[in-house]
Formats: sequence, C-alpha cells, structure tokens
Amino acid sequence: MAGGAERKIDAMKITAKGQVTIPRELRERLGLFPETEVEFVLKGNAVQIVKVKGSKSRGQQVVDKLRGSAKTKMTTDEIIALMRG
Repeated sequence: MAGGAERKIDAMKITAKGQVTIPRELRERLGLFPETEVEFVLKGNAVQIVKVKGSKSRGQQVVDKLRGSAKTKMTTDEIIALMRG
C-alpha cells in the first residue's frame, strides 16, 4: 500500500444498517480507533475513507474519557507523594 500501490485485503459485506467492518490490519495501520472521525469521499465508482484531520489520537481520547472521573478527595500532590512512597 505504500506509495499508493493497491492491494486487496478482504471482502466484507454491508449489513442491513449499512455498516461494514474495516479489517483490523487497516485500522491499526491507519490509526482508525473507536471514536475516530472519518469522511467518505466519492471518486467515480469508488468510496475513499479518510481520517478527519485534527481527529484526536487514541491516547487523547482515553485521557478525555477519564478526565474528571476520579472518585478521590486527595489532591494531585497527595497522590504523587503516595506513589513515591
């Protein structure tokens, strides 16, 4: 696939809801993790799936999801002191 070379991966079926599974190899290679925004570009009889620029990385998505979810009354300094022993 490097340099624009075409390579067929696997055929997938579209579900009744219009959904299709992107093969794991492609998702991992292109960084298409859950919650990644993509656009669909029509090129003749083909559809190109493009990752939206500015989409958050997987790590940033995890941080965003966890932010504010702590159930402790400890301050950050107290937590750091506890971890350092």
